[in-house]
Amino acid sequence: MKVHLQTGKKIRIEMIPLIDIVFLLLVFFIYAMLSMAVHHALPVLLPTSASAKIDKELLLSVTIKSDGTLHVDKEPVGFDDLASVLRTKAAANVNTGILLFADRSLSYQKLFRVLDQIKMAGINRISLQAETE
Repeated sequence: MKVHLQTGKKIRIEMIPLIDIVFLLLVFFIYAMLSMAVHHALPVLLPTSASAKIDKELLLSVTIKSDGTLHVDKEPVGFDDLASVLRTKAAANVNTGILLFADRSLSYQKLFRVLDQIKMAGINRISLQAETE
């Protein structure tokens, strides 16, 4: 009696499950990159809001610390120079917006003085930043 052993069959690596895994990883990394927001602000204690979300199209960040010091994209700026600095930085893009990071202990009057300086720079797109609850 002759027994036939199948020695001629080659081992195969299935490509369809590998392609599925690669596409799942690709989707995961694309989604992770789209959900990230780039912040150029200094750390401050932001107020909280239940409906706070980040507008990703804004370009400049203005940070007001609790002691009243101002920073534009992490660079310290004097209060009197704020409008001119913002005007020069916004000259490159017509749709420039501001991400405004103000400490929660900052007085209402100081916040409005900074908002007036931003308006004097000719920038109308302002987003007040807050942390979600």
